[in-house]
Amino acid sequence: MNKKVAFYTLGCKLNFSETSSIGRLFKDAGYDTTPFNSQADVYVINTCSVTDNADKKCRKVVKEALKHSPNAYITIVGCYAQLKPKEISEIPGVDMVLGAAEKFNIIEHINDLTKQEKAVVHNAPIAETQQFVSAFSIGDRTRTFLKVQDGCDYSCTFCTIPLARGASRSGSIPDLVQQAEDIAASGVKEIVLTGVNIGDYGIRDGKRQDKFLDLVKALDEVQGIDRIRVSSIEPNLLSNEIIEFVAQSQRFVPHFHMPLQSGNNKTLAAMRRRYKRELYAERVAKIKSLMPNCCIGVDVIVGFPGETREDFLDTYNFLNELDISYLHVFTYSERENTIAAQMEGAVPGAQRSDRSKMLHILSEKKRRAFYESQVDAIGDVLFEGDEKEGYMHGFSKNYVKVRTPYDPLLVNEIVPVRFTSVTDSGEMDMEELPELLVH
Repeated sequence: MNKKVAFYTLGCKLNFSETSSIGRLFKDAGYDTTPFNSQADVYVINTCSVTDNADKKCRKVVKEALKHSPNAYITIVGCYAQLKPKEISEIPGVDMVLGAAEKFNIIEHINDLTKQEKAVVHNAPIAETQQFVSAFSIGDRTRTFLKVQDGCDYSCTFCTIPLARGASRSGSIPDLVQQAEDIAASGVKEIVLTGVNIGDYGIRDGKRQDKFLDLVKALDEVQGIDRIRVSSIEPNLLSNEIIEFVAQSQRFVPHFHMPLQSGNNKTLAAMRRRYKRELYAERVAKIKSLMPNCCIGVDVIVGFPGETREDFLDTYNFLNELDISYLHVFTYSERENTIAAQMEGAVPGAQRSDRSKMLHILSEKKRRAFYESQVDAIGDVLFEGDEKEGYMHGFSKNYVKVRTPYDPLLVNEIVPVRFTSVTDSGEMDMEELPELLVH
């Protein structure tokens, strides 16, 4: 019988795309993939350094793996493995730690699966991680995360990503178009473009060779893919040309996720963000002028060092007035080897928590207002295979989450619907329409 491998992924969509690609390496090597909560010979845990309590989460997942298979070979990869290899290697049960440059060579490093007294660590300095390794997720037939860019040349004072993933680098347009064509051939209906800083797409061999707009135009020509979604893009890199192209595109959907981090210019400067709030407001206005029904998501950090209550209220009021659709709220937490961790003016934990709660409430208010604005509108919904309490869910092009009674015939189908009402739980109810009414 073939050996079995199981995977667990912490963190972002980019991590999920890379886990899926690592899974294909194991498949090519003759392994069978099994769920994480079952017995396996090898467990691969892909870690994140952005979320809180990375060490605690890693330990918990390792412990869970060993509960299912006490003699299994445990390998840790990902951003946290690059930043803290020694710390991870000392977690009981861990057998191997692979840094950023080694995670895609995992098959070469896997031995006869004999557990040793000490974990093996393969971790080169991040400056040596210069190669772009392509990745895309397969398994969820509805959508695929396609990695187009990795690393970051920005130096935000709160962020460890450049330390964990290295300098900005990208795949070539012909290679990425070929991957998109392969994905289309597999029956997937939607591609989500992922990366660390995808607006900075185009750097290869240390030199800029393309722009993100060049990639967008090339992918828009790929036949067989119904939708392409941009996962997240910096406001200073989301040019008017990109917005204008998406507005008339047949495949790129009206949904942008733009990190703001703070609506206060003093705080933005302390974070070393490359824009002021005025530019952010201009981007939102430009998007809405061309795509009134566009969904706009926002990342925001509360409790950054030196953020006074007045600074926070400046952010709150700025967001409250913006025509946006939802927030992803992050409570600032200190990260080793970052400039922000050494800054004065630490915000007490209770205040960070209170500010987070205020923005979470604002996010729900914004999302509901956006959904209410879509009632009676007609759109296409791509349904997923989940089932919860008799319902299945899907998303419109502009990221409205829709529910309908479960029907297996709807899985991975794009269905024309009319949005009828917003539920108490914040989803959209719908009625199915004949295709004739949409097209």
